[in-house]
Amino acid sequence: MVLKIKLVGNAVLVFGCNVFVVSLAFADLVVAFYPYPLVLYAIFHDGWSLGDTQCKVSGFLMGLSVIGSIFNITGIAVNRYCYICHSFVYDKLYSFRNTLLLVGLIWVLTILAVVPNFFVGSLRYDPRVYSCTFAQTASSSYTVVVVVVHFLVPITVVTYCYLRIWVLVIQVRRKVKSEPQPRLKPSDLRNFITMFVVFVLFAICWGPLNLIGLAVAIDPPAVAPHVPEWLFVVSYFMAYFNSCLNSIIYGLLNRNFRKEYKRIATSVWAPRLFHTETSRGGTDGLKSKPSPGLNNNE
Repeated sequence: MVLKIKLVGNAVLVFGCNVFVVSLAFADLVVAFYPYPLVLYAIFHDGWSLGDTQCKVSGFLMGLSVIGSIFNITGIAVNRYCYICHSFVYDKLYSFRNTLLLVGLIWVLTILAVVPNFFVGSLRYDPRVYSCTFAQTASSSYTVVVVVVHFLVPITVVTYCYLRIWVLVIQVRRKVKSEPQPRLKPSDLRNFITMFVVFVLFAICWGPLNLIGLAVAIDPPAVAPHVPEWLFVVSYFMAYFNSCLNSIIYGLLNRNFRKEYKRIATSVWAPRLFHTETSRGGTDGLKSKPSPGLNNNE
């Protein structure tokens, strides 16, 4: 019975962690499938020639990806905070049903945050970056709301969660010699560091563009003309490059991701070798599979 409860708890933990990461990956991939190809098309043709509808759809999906990413990063931080700092109530808060509801809530809030763009007319083509994107000068009040909702509030929540986790990590490291079973496992620490790096890179990549937007929103006619074009372009592409960084961070800091990346690369570039290794792994697994009695004893 104890083993069954432990296995169920581990399954809930793995599901809770993975579903948020998958949701974040989906948010990053949204721009890769539609807006980015249109940006390349605009660059090659030195302008936008795909019509206003395509421009609105591209800008909407780009906003969906951006806000969805930060909301999912916030959800991951809260999830890690609850698991590490409030582990006794984690299973109740992040059951299978509750986790799916939370991810659904994240995307509902994301859509609600992006839809007002259609009412204020802020989705426009910007020739400086060859993209249909959010125009910071369209509405001062909406620009302030976007910066606060998309950047300041999530950054504050994530910072609080990770600071509390770091405090616990320091406390655990001090007590690790005196306690035979520390509360924080090495795998938990590695996962936390991975998501913390993702958050730091997001703040670095998106900070300049949001600060420019906030400055422009204060007085668009006076501030906007004085923002150097090179500064806006660099901050814009640096912000959207963040969508490409998460997969790199996962590969550098997580052994499981590196292993799967290698499997995918092998399956694409050397299918015969991949098939041989898969068959060999399956045979070895059958040979080394422990007996049911051993599983029950464990």
